[in-house]
Amino acid sequence: MRALVQRVSHASVTIDGRIHGQIEQGFLVLLGITDGDTVDDAVYLADKTVKMRVFTDENDKMNRSLADVGGGLLIVSQFTLYGDCRKGNRPSFTNAARPETAIPLYEAFIARCRESGLPVETGEFGADMKVDLLNDGPVTLWMDTKDMRR
Repeated sequence: MRALVQRVSHASVTIDGRIHGQIEQGFLVLLGITDGDTVDDAVYLADKTVKMRVFTDENDKMNRSLADVGGGLLIVSQFTLYGDCRKGNRPSFTNAARPETAIPLYEAFIARCRESGLPVETGEFGADMKVDLLNDGPVTLWMDTKDMRR
């Protein structure tokens, strides 16, 4: 499971011209799921995400979490995080999990984030979404459970 986490001043996702989810300060989380991912991966990655300390403290050090700053999460499914660009000019997406596998894990990740008590907004799995954000910093972090759990 992969997450591209961006610290944002604000972010929103629009579907069919209507805002579906939006947050002010917090994290925009683009979430990709591959075959072999499990609920344990979703829980582990959600816990890492909500506890990540990348907001600045009074000493200008990245030392504060979402809870410390009253931030929220906007979670958007992103199968293209498993795009393979090694061959040719058109990425292959065969490493992205099929919806019947990915949707329950996407929902498990969201549920675990909601258990933290933080505000959580989402996109819609499989929808054509327009994501608008103001990256703060910029701070962008890549997490992959396959690399993190070695």
